[in-house]
Formats: sequence, C-alpha cells, structure tokens
Amino acid sequence: MNIRATGIVLIIIGVILFAYEGVIKYRSRDRIIDAGPVHVSAEVTHQINFPPIVGAVALIGGVALLVGSARHT
Repeated sequence: MNIRATGIVLIIIGVILFAYEGVIKYRSRDRIIDAGPVHVSAEVTHQINFPPIVGAVALIGGVALLVGSARHT
C-alpha cells in the first residue's frame, strides 16, 4: 500500500470516528444456558469507546501523509 492510499484510509477512519462520536456498537448472540437439550441465548450489545483524540490523530496523520506524498512526487 502506498503512502497516498494510507493517507486516504486514515482520513476515512478519522471521519468515521468523529461521525460516530467515538462509540462503535455491535450486537452478538451469546449463549447464556447450555444444559443438555436446553439452549438459551440472548442478543448482547457490545460497545467500543474511542477517545476523540484517536479520530483527530488519524485525520491529521492522513492529511500529513497526503501532503507529504504530494510534495515528494
């Protein structure tokens, strides 16, 4: 992957983290009880929290890579 593509990917990740306010949620199905023929499962919501600085660093890093690659060529 070249520097320009890496910069674009970092910018996209930074924008996504800012758009979702640093919180990414997803659901999974977990088994609660597994006793012989009886199976009980529940849908559980998981949450991944990112501090806003992570999105800012990704965005600034992506812009820096794009500017650096443009100057280098």
